[in-house]
Amino acid sequence: MYRAFLHLSFALLALSLAPAQAADREPGIAPREPYGIGLEGFPYPYPVNLLPLVNDGEQLRMAYMDIAPAQANGRVVVLLHGRNFPSSYWAPEIKVLSEAGYRVIVPDQIGFGKSSKPTGELHFDNLARNTVALLDHLQIAKADIVAHSMGGMVAVRIARAYPDRVNHLLLAAPIGLEDYRMYVPPTSTEKILENEDKLTADGYRKQLENNYAPKIPPDAITPFIEARFNIKGAADYMRWLRAFVSSGQMIYREPVVHEIPLITVPTLFIMGADDHNAPGRPNAPEALRPKMGQNADLAKALAAKMPRAKAEVIDNAGHLVFLDAPDKFNALMLPFLAN
Repeated sequence: MYRAFLHLSFALLALSLAPAQAADREPGIAPREPYGIGLEGFPYPYPVNLLPLVNDGEQLRMAYMDIAPAQANGRVVVLLHGRNFPSSYWAPEIKVLSEAGYRVIVPDQIGFGKSSKPTGELHFDNLARNTVALLDHLQIAKADIVAHSMGGMVAVRIARAYPDRVNHLLLAAPIGLEDYRMYVPPTSTEKILENEDKLTADGYRKQLENNYAPKIPPDAITPFIEARFNIKGAADYMRWLRAFVSSGQMIYREPVVHEIPLITVPTLFIMGADDHNAPGRPNAPEALRPKMGQNADLAKALAAKMPRAKAEVIDNAGHLVFLDAPDKFNALMLPFLAN
């Protein structure tokens, strides 16, 4: 049922998206107007609000969706997105959680999606503080957090810095379960900018299909590709690109794995057995690459060190675990949050 809903949602979304400019679009797609770097023109499944913030002296705006429950249970869930996806990809889980009685808050972190793209560097401390500022703005004292990929690193920092604001922490295929500096040598921002600017929509599709979403139909990941590549025609595209590269440097320079065993709130890792995502692996020495990204094993080892944690592994699922195996994911998520 949920998989059918997922495929229909992405199919409808893909029809409304404007394809990328000629140099970067996939074969057979006609050019249309580019999105803005705040994803202007890219549809989200629910209304988007903007919260003014100041980070390092810069005036910014944090975008978020606030979805009322079908029948309130008095609980709030915050969904935190990954690096390569706009928060709109949470649409299937928003529906599940709303129908289960949760108010659902879905921010785009600063530097991502419909939020501002800062000129300064991104830092997990700022992203965590921004998320708590959003809860304050919405007068939410405590919430459950469900976080995917890079969002898991943000969630770890929130749970460590603000444990009294978190009821339950669910980490869905998080990255940051290892210190990537132990494998990957430092890479200059200029070099990463050059490499990212050369990436084409077709090349990005191959990355997603090979590393993130091998079990998701190709048309269902088209919106992710369009969200990234149809901004290349925007006048301030380089501002977006610098923010995107800064997020990669943040993941590398600000590991959270050493903090995870110190988390005291109830925590559930839900991992895809086939998730071997490891940021920076292509830049690691060849002999070290196979050691990276053993994410299910890393999650189980970390959970064993934590006072109130458990790791569940879903077979035949990858990095987009909640989209790969929605029924199994929801069967684990809902009882955990309700406990």
